[in-house]
Amino acid sequence: MDKEVFRKHFDENLEKNFPALSKYFDFDLEVFSEFNQLIFEINKCLLLEFNRASITLTNNLLERLLKLALIYNETGIGPIPVENWNTIFAEPNQKYGSIPLGNSIEKCKKNGLITDHEKTVLFDTIRELMRNGFSHADSSKILADLPDHSPMYQGNLNNPTDLKEVSVNQKVVPFLQAIQMEEFAKENAKPYFDYIFKLVFRIEKRLIEKQK
Repeated sequence: MDKEVFRKHFDENLEKNFPALSKYFDFDLEVFSEFNQLIFEINKCLLLEFNRASITLTNNLLERLLKLALIYNETGIGPIPVENWNTIFAEPNQKYGSIPLGNSIEKCKKNGLITDHEKTVLFDTIRELMRNGFSHADSSKILADLPDHSPMYQGNLNNPTDLKEVSVNQKVVPFLQAIQMEEFAKENAKPYFDYIFKLVFRIEKRLIEKQK
């Protein structure tokens, strides 16, 4: 494919999407500064309308956010001499670095790092739809509300007016699943990122307040 085709597509999306997304490039994190590059990367995906890539990276941001919140809740967020880094971080990293998302949500709630409402959203909606649907490639929950039978019409080139109605289940046919997942990603990538972006700052604020 000609490089100019890509250039034109990128330029058009940049012009169209930058006004709404530029605010996500202007932020200042105190505790979670390691997320600077990841947030930039997610936002660049949104600018170019790489929606499934954005959702998958936002899943990564969420899982890392909750694990880091638990680690910093235990180690504190103040300066630590370099010679003590290994000693201070080894145990918390071992405790929280590999725990499943459901466990990290529960532990963050128990430690006052997320609210009851945030726990419900993360556990019942985001964990099931966004994380399982994209990081685990499990479309079942996302497509669950689709009807088991959808009418489609099969034509015949020899007799174009003779249309035959066929019932299909979009939840089980792979290429129809792909179409529905693409539409879901298009509708949800931006609001999902917005929610997690703001959650990063809320958790950071709570960590700072706990350390005062």
